[in-house]
Amino acid sequence: MQRSRKSAVASLLVVLSLATPAAAAKFDGDWNVQISSSSAACISGASVSIGISNGQVASNTSAVTASGHVAEAGAIRVTLASGIKRAVGSGTLTGTSGSGTWRAALCSGTWTAHRV
Repeated sequence: MQRSRKSAVASLLVVLSLATPAAAAKFDGDWNVQISSSSAACISGASVSIGISNGQVASNTSAVTASGHVAEAGAIRVTLASGIKRAVGSGTLTGTSGSGTWRAALCSGTWTAHRV
C-alpha cells in the first residue's frame, strides 16, 4: 500500500509539472511593466522589460534580474533585483495586460503590465 501511494504521488507530480508550463505558456512573450509608488522616497514611473517563456519569468535586460512564474489562470509572482536592491511582486495577467502590487525593504506600490 505504501509503495502504491508513493507511485500515485510521483505520477501526479509528473503530470502537474508537465501541465503547468504548457498552460501558462499563453502568457509567453515580452512584457513592459510600469512601477508606481505613492511614497515620494520610492521609485515611481520606472519601466522594466521582462520576458515570459513557458510560464517562467526572466529578464530582458542586464540592468535588472527578474525571476518568477505565471500560473495557468494568470497569477504571477516575480522577484526583481538590481545590485543589492530587491522587490517582490504579485498580481494577475490577462491576455495582453496585468496589474498587481509590489514591496521592497522600505517601499511598496503597484504595477501594471502590457504585452509588447
